[in-house]
Formats: sequence, structure tokens, C-alpha cells
Amino acid sequence: MKVFAGNSNRHLAEAICKYLNVPLGNATVKRFADQEIFVEISENVRGEDVFLVQSTSFPANDHLMELLIMIDAMRRSSAKRITAVLPYFGYARQDRKAGPRTPISAKLVANLITEAGADRVLTLDLHAGQIQGFFDIPTDNLFAAPILARDIKDHYDTNNVMVVSPDVGGVVRARALSKRLDCLLAIVDKRRDRPGESEVMNVIGDVSGKDCILIDDIIDSGGTLCNAAEALLKKGATSVTAYITHGVLSGGAVARVASSKLRELVITDSIQPTTGVQSAHNIRVISTAGLLGEAINRTAQEQSVSGLFD
Repeated sequence: MKVFAGNSNRHLAEAICKYLNVPLGNATVKRFADQEIFVEISENVRGEDVFLVQSTSFPANDHLMELLIMIDAMRRSSAKRITAVLPYFGYARQDRKAGPRTPISAKLVANLITEAGADRVLTLDLHAGQIQGFFDIPTDNLFAAPILARDIKDHYDTNNVMVVSPDVGGVVRARALSKRLDCLLAIVDKRRDRPGESEVMNVIGDVSGKDCILIDDIIDSGGTLCNAAEALLKKGATSVTAYITHGVLSGGAVARVASSKLRELVITDSIQPTTGVQSAHNIRVISTAGLLGEAINRTAQEQSVSGLFD
């Protein structure tokens, strides 16, 4: 087994290698003057079980091309099996035709990864579970819920916790977490007038006196969560904390969260935290290295990864 990484999230790749007690593979991923990407694998991978760690986060297109070119380089170097490890799968929000004459970009990206030569895909908290079916190769979608649940238990009295879905579409995810924590569930009814803007209309459930935990897979602009936090506090919640798997945090999202009424935003390191995220007083990052490392180890040993969902 050998683990390599592109430039999107080397800190996570190094942490995964530390968990596995293996060195990070030696590969050069650089750009020519015209920004064309060049990859060179600097060690023998013939007959090896290779894992490529690369989140397709900002800049999404560059990081996606790095992944595709690295897969091609490994295939042409006679690697026995190539597993694309995507802690964050970009383009996942384009998983259906949202209107006339629009693409299903998540399927296109799945095709690109497959055609480049990947034999397996390992990812974390896909925006929509059915994206697994976009791949014609084995795909394992891990869940961050066990990590998030442990952190909540470490920081809160679960007897006073209420899990809240920030919109109707996230109810299944919120219900699963509330079941893990054995606590109540509430829902924020959200109306969105334009993309990137949201207006909270109502809170379904009695949150008075509760420590509310907002749960979602992605935070992008942060508007939905900040509005939801304000609505929950107006309904009598004691505090509001958000637990999100993928901290996209585009544009002015970090500043928006920092000035919001959120007690804390907890994200994973599936996307490498920026300097702004690291310096924000109410944003905390927890590691997925153990989860991904164990999944990689079990895949290499041909063992089941379903036990990691518990």
C-alpha cells in the first residue's frame, strides 16, 4: 500500500499517513508557466495498491485536474489498484437537472474519474447518497456522524441537546444524529428567494431552553446557518452550535460566521482550513484522519468498512 496526495489537502494526507504509519508517497505536482499541470511519480508503484488523497475543493477545477492526471500517471506506471480518496467531492451539488438545459455535473465528474483509470472511490458525506450510483466502480461513502457525535458528547450534556435540521432536505441526516445522541429533533422551515440567499420562516419543534445543534453536510456562504441560529435563539434556545462536515466557506462566509450568533461552528478537515478559518474565534476544526485512515487500511486488507458507520 502506498498513499499519495495532490496539493488540495496535504495536511490531511500527512495525518492519514501518520495514522497508517506509512510515509507519504513521493510525487511532484506542479504547474508550467501557462498553469498546465505536470505530475511525476518519483518512486516505483508497479504492482502496488495506491491511494490518492485529493479533495476537489477550491480551486475545484485545478484540484480535479490534478487528481485525474495523478490517476493517469499511476495507471501508466502499472499500479495494481488505484483508489481515489476524495474527502470532499466537489460538484456534488449538481446531482440532477435543476432546470431546462442544465448539466448533471456530478455524473460527468464521476465519469472523468472512472475513465482516467481509478479502480475504486472512497469519499466522505456525499451531498446526495445516490451519487454513488454515478460511478461504475466500487464506491464507499463514509459518514462523519460518528466523529461529530463523539465531539458533541464531549462538549455538551446530551440530556439538554436538540438536533436541528437547517432545512427540510436535511431531515434524514439530522434524524440519524439525534438517534445516535438519543435526543429530540427540530426542523427549520426555510424559504429561498434567490440562490445564495435564504430567509428563515418558522421553527418546527419546541427549542426553548435547549442547546441546539445544527447539522449539515456543507456550509458555503453561511447565510442559511446564521439565519437559522438567529431564529432558534428568538424561539428561546439557550445556545446554537453548527456541526458541518465540509467547510467550503466561500466569499465572506468566515466573517459572516464570526459576527453571527452561532456559539461555535465545528467543521472537519475534509477541506484544508484557510488562515481565516484557523484564526476565527468561533470556528473549530476536527480531524477525519483516523476515519479515512482506517477505511484505507481496511480497503487494502480487503476487509469490510461498514463497521466504521457505527
